Amino acid sequence: MKDCLIHGRSDWELESYLINRAQRHPERSAAESRDPVARLRSVAAEASRKLLRIPRLRCASLGTTALLFLVFSFCLTIARADAPPSAEAILAQVRLQQSQQQLDLHGQLRSDATVIPFRITQTGPVIRYTFANPAVTVQLQLGERNSKLSLVKSNSTEKLPASRLDEKIGGTDVTFGDLALGFLYWPNPQYIGTDSVRTRACWKLRLHPPTKSAQYSTVVLWVDQGSGAIMRLEAYDWKNQLAKKFEVISAQKIEGRWFLKQMRIEAMEPGTEKVRSRSYLEINK
Repeated sequence: MKDCLIHGRSDWELESYLINRAQRHPERSAAESRDPVARLRSVAAEASRKLLRIPRLRCASLGTTALLFLVFSFCLTIARADAPPSAEAILAQVRLQQSQQQLDLHGQLRSDATVIPFRITQTGPVIRYTFANPAVTVQLQLGERNSKLSLVKSNSTEKLPASRLDEKIGGTDVTFGDLALGFLYWPNPQYIGTDSVRTRACWKLRLHPPTKSAQYSTVVLWVDQGSGAIMRLEAYDWKNQLAKKFEVISAQKIEGRWFLKQMRIEAMEPGTEKVRSRSYLEINK
């Protein structure tokens, strides 16, 4: 029966096995201590290889069964550690990140020789963009279930007409609809994997609007895993052709907090991967 054990190990020796393993490979253990998931994978793989040396499964002792259970538990732990949040949870994190900022900054929209200065102020879920040319102020209200984009008058606000959502701001590639962030509220988001943008690990989501009245038929988001910030966005028209790309190019630290410094907006030639024009949204200190 002893020959049927993994090198004569019994269940009470499992702890000793792990300790001896660390002593035999101190450099590997040091690296694995910084990455617990990598350690679990490595130990589980070793234990699995040892289990394959058992002559007959019916000979397995209580110690072997315990080690088999340990390997199975490791695999479950690894799966749980690697599993991303749900798409709904990721999108909720993005909405929370967008609605918790307090800022008063100046910036500009730039496209070739065209420069449109603006001021952006935010108090929690209320964001105001005040543009110098054209002279217009729009207010974005981020709610629990939707967003609302309004024109600011002298003493009041009124909802921006749907007919103006596709209107370009000062001849740049940015439209009023792009400021509305309505896609953050589209139902049934899909998690489609991971990627990196500017060395930042990101989750990828695919979003579809609930109705065809939306500006885009599909939006693909790259969401920073650490902050919940949108790092890249691809918007597709109703022919499922890539229409516009947004990407964070750089960030900056202002009063101890990180803010966008430059975002690139690319309008695409329909049905191709060629860039028709580029604009930049830039925030100044």
